[in-house]
This record gives sequence, C-alpha cells and structure tokens, in this order.
Amino acid sequence: MAVTRSKTKTFTDHHPWVGPLVFMSSGLYFLAQIVVGWVWHPPYSVIKNTISDLGNTACGRYGGRYVCSPRHDLMDAAFIFLGLVMSVGSLLIYQEFTEKEQRERVAALIGFICMAIAGVGAIFVGAFPENTVHVMHIIGAGLAIGVGSLGILVLGFALPLPEGLRSFMLFFATLSLTAIVLFASSRYFGIGPGGMERIAAYPETVWLIRFGIYISRNHPGTATSGAVVN
Repeated sequence: MAVTRSKTKTFTDHHPWVGPLVFMSSGLYFLAQIVVGWVWHPPYSVIKNTISDLGNTACGRYGGRYVCSPRHDLMDAAFIFLGLVMSVGSLLIYQEFTEKEQRERVAALIGFICMAIAGVGAIFVGAFPENTVHVMHIIGAGLAIGVGSLGILVLGFALPLPEGLRSFMLFFATLSLTAIVLFASSRYFGIGPGGMERIAAYPETVWLIRFGIYISRNHPGTATSGAVVN
C-alpha cells in the first residue's frame, strides 16, 4: 500500500495538473443532462422530473410522473463517469496534503475518502437505473450526495482554505444534506422532486469544479504547512 501511495505521489508531483483537471471535467455531467433531456417528448421538467429519470431505461409512468429518456444510455454513462471523476480525482488531489501536519493530513484523508465513496455511489446510480435494481440505485444516490457532502464539510472545517472557498463549502454542503433529507421525506416546498433533488446534488458537482480550479492555481503540497494560500 505504501508503494502505491509513493507512486501516486510521484505522479502528481510530476503532473500536478491532472487531479484538478479530473475534478473540473465533472462539468461534462451537466452537459450530459442537457443533451439527454433535450430529446424528451413531452419536454423534460427540471421541477417534476428527477435527474435519475434521465437514466430510466423504460418509457411510461414512474413514481407518479411520465418518463421516457431515449438517450438513457448516455445519462447512465455520465453517472458512471462522474463517479470515476470523484474517486480518481480524490486520490490524486489528496496527494497535495500528504506532507502536511497530522491534523490537516488526517482531515484531508477523511474528506477525500468520503468523496471517493460518494464516487462509488454515483457509479451505482449509473449501473443500476432507477427502474432496475431500485434499492441499489437509492443506496448509490445516498452515498453520492450524503457521504460526498459530509466529505466537503470535513474539508471545509479542517483545511486551511481561503475564506470565500471555505464559506462556500460549509454553506452548500449543509444545504445539500438538508435538501437530501427533505427529498427523501417527499417534502418539496413547491419546487417538486426535481427541484429539491437538484438543490441536494448540484452543489457537490459545482464544488468539484471550483476546488479543481483552486488546486490548479494553488498547490498546498508545495506551500508552507498550515499557511492559507489566497
């Protein structure tokens, strides 16, 4: 295990841009939703329809709403792609913190392990569309959003980050956790299941992009331990 970490650290030292680029590539997940939802008839609704509806493999009534996603294969592939981005990107970016002081290193380890587990959850979402093995799909969604948001909270509380980025992480991770509980409880407050699910899910992907940009410009692994890089 130590050898594997050493090789990974060596790779990221020589190619520090790869981890951030992997995180930033999660923006393709948003593009996939537009491309898949574009061909729905009747039109796809971001309020009435959930994100998972885009990956539903059958046409008909599902969960009290009409679902028919001709490009469901693309959406399910996008879920799996996002999961790989979260897991692989976490492994690579964690290397930025392996030589920091113990508190920061442990916090980074916990936070990025949570994000990697969330990535496995996103892979489950794509591998088990909502109309197939529903239990696995729900478990995957819970891991992807819930565990991922917890990871962002840990990183936000413990790492020496610019205050703007820290505030963003703490606020939106808390918002995501609240929204996923409300979504699971079928409490939508007028914005429908699709709207509530997006409040729960989207901040995490936006964070991947923003944190990737931050790391691409500021490499904590080369900064003085404990210093905040602006």
